Amino acid sequence: MLSLTSSEFLNPVNTQTWANGRHVVRCRKVIQETHDVRTFCFSMEEPVLFFFKPGQFVTLELEIDGRQVMRSYTISSAPSIPYSFSITVKRVPGGQVSNWLHDNLEEGSVVAVHGPVGQFNCIDYPARKVLFLSGGVGITPVMSMARWFFDTNSEVDMVFAHSARAPKDVIYRAELDYMSTRIENFKLHLISERTEIGHVWSGYRGYLTRAMLDLIAPDFLEREVFCCGPTPYMRAVRHLLQEAGYDFARYHEESFGATPEADIAVAEEHAAEAHEHEGAAQETYCVTFKESGKSVQAGAGITLHAAAAKAGVTIPKACGMGICGTCRVKVLEGKTEMAHNGGITDEEIAEGYVLSCCTKAASDVSVEY
Repeated sequence: MLSLTSSEFLNPVNTQTWANGRHVVRCRKVIQETHDVRTFCFSMEEPVLFFFKPGQFVTLELEIDGRQVMRSYTISSAPSIPYSFSITVKRVPGGQVSNWLHDNLEEGSVVAVHGPVGQFNCIDYPARKVLFLSGGVGITPVMSMARWFFDTNSEVDMVFAHSARAPKDVIYRAELDYMSTRIENFKLHLISERTEIGHVWSGYRGYLTRAMLDLIAPDFLEREVFCCGPTPYMRAVRHLLQEAGYDFARYHEESFGATPEADIAVAEEHAAEAHEHEGAAQETYCVTFKESGKSVQAGAGITLHAAAAKAGVTIPKACGMGICGTCRVKVLEGKTEMAHNGGITDEEIAEGYVLSCCTKAASDVSVEY
């Protein structure tokens, strides 16, 4: 009997993979999580696999009031959804960056990010049982970890305990409830510092205590602990665990606040190099869409699909990486370079067709669209 290995059924996909450095990304979606917390979702113009270790962060390069500002935010999404990544930001009264993001960053906005980096992650510290402890917006890195384990059908035994000021401040509430009902190895425990009149609350009340922790995770001494939140919260957690005789070799924490100086220096170096490169002359080509009667100047690295969007021409697209064939167009004149993933036949290519999502102009080009 003929025996084939699984690798013989798998075809390689040509796509780029994220690496630490400076990347220009576009905001694709803005999600209002709570009254003062928003999630911003990003991707690149061309498909890129955003793989990172759940718990790591990126540094945003922003221009605020004419000044370059660098600020780090944890990636709140998981690499199990690889073609985009998200950050979740709480509006802080008087906070320069958080307020700017809430007031200015919208769908379609373009920003530069540096990363991913960070030692706080669940990949480097594998464990059979974990305890996620978070306070406020410190939920973001542990949520990335939990999403990773959930999406990959991991058998890791997870206990997720999150503290918030009030029920309305619980970030990702609906998703956490959903995860807790779908799998047996995800136990959710929510703690509210206070409750409000008219709001039903079935979770814990007050602050995390030893008695509460014994109810939440009776075996917490056996679990790998990942903790993130405001400084007072993490100080209280460390004190609680220390009194219980916890082995701190299995304790990992991440505080949120100012960007570390070392990461700032690296990001600024990357930014300076990028701005110097952008200042150099870039070769551009004229892309004409004959049926639409529109033309646009496009840089050598811009796809025909992106050029069409810039010209106000809408070409249908589905996968965005040359697999489905939805964005097929015919090139009438000019040279192009295509890197597809099987969404077009040799016969179609011979007739002049290309997939606009993964085809770049190599000269002035005329497209039948």
